[in-house]
Amino acid sequence: MTVSTAHTQQPADYLKRYYGYDRFRPMQEAIIQSILSGRDTVVLMPTGGGKSVCFQIPALMLPGLTVVVSPLIALMKDQVGALHMNGIQAAFYNSTQTSREQREIENDCISGKLKLLYVSPEKLLTESFFQFLSLTNLSLFAIDEAHCISSWGHDFRPEYTQLHVLKEQFPTVPTIALTATADKLTRQDIATRLGMNDPAIFVDSFNRKNLSLQVLPGQNRIQQIIRLLQQKPDTSGIIYCLSRKSTESLAAKLQEKGFSAAFYHAKMDPDDRSKTQEAFLRDDVRIICATIAFGMGIDKSNVRWVIHYNMPKNIESFYQEIGRAGRDGAAAQTVLFYSFADVATYKDMLAENNPANLGLQLAKLERMQQYADAHTCRRQILLSYFSEELPDPCGNCDVCRDPRVTFDGTVLAQKALSAIIRTGERVPMNLLIDILRGSRSQQVLQGGYDQIKTYGAGRDIRFEDWRSYIHQLINIGVIEIAYEQHYALRRGILADQVLYKGRKIDLVRPDDAPKPVVEKTRAKTETQRDDLFERLRVLRKQLADEQNVPAYVIFTDTTLEDMARQRPTAPDALRNVSGVGERKLQLFGKRFLEEIVGHVRGRVEAGEKPKGSTQLITLDLYNDGLTIEEIAARRQLTTGSVAGHLVQLAKAGYDIDLVSLVDPFERREIEKAIGVVGMEEGRLKPVFDYLEGRYDYGKLTLVAGLL
Repeated sequence: MTVSTAHTQQPADYLKRYYGYDRFRPMQEAIIQSILSGRDTVVLMPTGGGKSVCFQIPALMLPGLTVVVSPLIALMKDQVGALHMNGIQAAFYNSTQTSREQREIENDCISGKLKLLYVSPEKLLTESFFQFLSLTNLSLFAIDEAHCISSWGHDFRPEYTQLHVLKEQFPTVPTIALTATADKLTRQDIATRLGMNDPAIFVDSFNRKNLSLQVLPGQNRIQQIIRLLQQKPDTSGIIYCLSRKSTESLAAKLQEKGFSAAFYHAKMDPDDRSKTQEAFLRDDVRIICATIAFGMGIDKSNVRWVIHYNMPKNIESFYQEIGRAGRDGAAAQTVLFYSFADVATYKDMLAENNPANLGLQLAKLERMQQYADAHTCRRQILLSYFSEELPDPCGNCDVCRDPRVTFDGTVLAQKALSAIIRTGERVPMNLLIDILRGSRSQQVLQGGYDQIKTYGAGRDIRFEDWRSYIHQLINIGVIEIAYEQHYALRRGILADQVLYKGRKIDLVRPDDAPKPVVEKTRAKTETQRDDLFERLRVLRKQLADEQNVPAYVIFTDTTLEDMARQRPTAPDALRNVSGVGERKLQLFGKRFLEEIVGHVRGRVEAGEKPKGSTQLITLDLYNDGLTIEEIAARRQLTTGSVAGHLVQLAKAGYDIDLVSLVDPFERREIEKAIGVVGMEEGRLKPVFDYLEGRYDYGKLTLVAGLL
C-alpha cells in the first residue's frame, strides 16, 4: 500500500506542522519512506530516539486507519492525549471503557474520523475486533514494544506471539515493529514471528550520549542517594529497587529528609498506583521509588536521573530503564549501585523458580555483572551488547572520567580468539580457559582439545585472571557469547580487526581497578537555565493542570530552554522554537508570549537590554503617540531602523497601522520606484538613489513592508 501521488506535502511538512520540529532525527525520514512505500519495517531505536513519529507521520499521510498495538494500557491515555494536543485525531480502545464508548470509537474509525487507534494485544486478538477491523480502511499496523514477541527478549509476553495472525488476516497491510531494546537474537525473532515479508530493518545507534553512566559500591546506599539528590534539587527522577518493601522504606526515608518522594509497585491498590503515576507525570511528586513494574513506556521527557538501588538482572532491562532519563535530549545522570549480594539474590531466585530458560537468564545476569565490574568505558560495553561499535571511549562515564591503568592485551586477545576458532566456536568460557591453561581435564581430553595449536598458550596466567580478561574482551566486542549454542564463545564484531588488521586492545589487570566514588557536582551546570526558564516552567505546570495533562505534553524542557534562549515576542518568532507546532501555537502561544514579553519588559525597566527588547521599546513609544522621527531621536536610531521594527511588529500581529504612517502620494511614488528598480535581497539603496534621496529610509521601509 503506497501513498497517493496526490500528496504534495512531504513528511518534513507534517513534522513541522504537528510537532514543531524543522528536521528529522537520524533514520526517521528513511523509516517513514519505507512505510509509505508499503514495505514491512523493523525499527530498533533507543528510548527517546523518536520512534512514535516513525509511524504517526505515515498514519497522517496514508488514507486510512493505523492500528497501534501496545502492551501498556496505563500509558495509552497519555499517548492519545499528547496526540490530541498536537492536533491529531486518535483514540485508545481497551478494557477500561464501556461498550458504548467502544462502539463510538468503532464508528469513528469506520467513518474515517480517526487516524490512529491504540489497542492492547489481548483486545486486538478477539474475533469481534477482527470483524470490526474488516469494516475499516486499514493502512498500517504498528507493533510497539516488539521485543515482547521474542522468548529471547527480556520482557517476553505470550499474548504477543499470536500477532502473526495480523499478516494472515490482512496480508496487504504493511506492518512496522518497533523496540528500544533487542539483541541480535531478538531482532531476528521479531520479523520471523510476525510473518513479515522481506522487511526493511533499521537499527539506529543505541548511543544515548546525553546520559552519564556511573557505578557505585553498594555500601551506605541511602546516604549516597541523599548526597546525589542534594546535588539535583527540584528535578524528576526514578529509583529502581528489587523488592516492594525497599520501595516503601526508601520513599519514607527520603520524605523524612524533605524530598518529594512516593513509592510504586505491583501489589499496590490499582487506584493508588494510578494516582502515584499521575502525580509523577504531572510533577506533583518529583521522585518515584519503584520496582520494574513502573515505567515501561513511561513517556515523561524531563526525567533528569535514574538510580538503580539494586543491579537489574540483564542488560536489556538496565538499558531500557536508564533510557527513561533524558528523553528530551538534555543531559541526564544514571547511577547503578552494585554489590555481589545482588547477584547472589538473583541466582537464588532463579534456582527457586527454575525457569525453562534458566541457562539463558544466568548468562544474561553474568553480562550485567560484567558491566558493573568493568574497567573499560561503560558505554562501549552497552553498545557492544547490541552489536554496535563505539570506536573511542565516551568520556561521559565514571571509567572514562577516572581511567583505569591499562596494558597492551592484544596478544592475550589473539590467543583467546585463536583458541575459539580452533575449537570451532563451540566451547563455553570455562572450557576455553582450561584449554588455554593446558589443563588435562576430562572435557579437554574428550574433545581432543589438547591437540590444537593454542593448547597451553596461556598457562602462565591464573584461571581467575583469564576470566577477567575474557569478560573484558566480551565487553568491548572482541568476543561474543552464543546464547543459543549453549553459551559457546565466538568471534565478536572486532575479532577480525584484532587478528588480521593490527587492532590494538588495551586490558586492565584485575587488581588495578580503583573504587568508584560519588560524582562531584560539576562547576558548570548541565543545562543553562535562567529565571525566564523557571517562569516558563511554572506557566507550563499551570497550563498542564488546566488541561489535565502531564507538563511535558504541553512542551518539553528542551523546548522551554530554546524559548528562554530565543525569547520570541511574536507568534512568527515562536514558530521558530523547536517543538512548537501549529496546534500548540494556537492553544498556548499567547500565554507563553505574554510571559516572555513580561520578562523582557522587566529586564528593560531594570536597565538591561535583553534579547527581543528593542522592538518592544519601539512599540511602547509608538503606543505613547510618538512619530517615527521622534522615536528615532529618543532612541538614537535611524528612522529606517524604527520603521523596520514597526513593520516586523505589524507582521507579528501587533496593532500597528502602517498605512497611516505614509502619505498616499508618497507611497505611490515609492511603489513605482520599487517596481522599476526592484529590491534585490530587500536592499533599499537602489530605490533611495533612484528617487535622488527625496525620501528617507524610514518611508522606504514602510512602503516596502506594505508591499
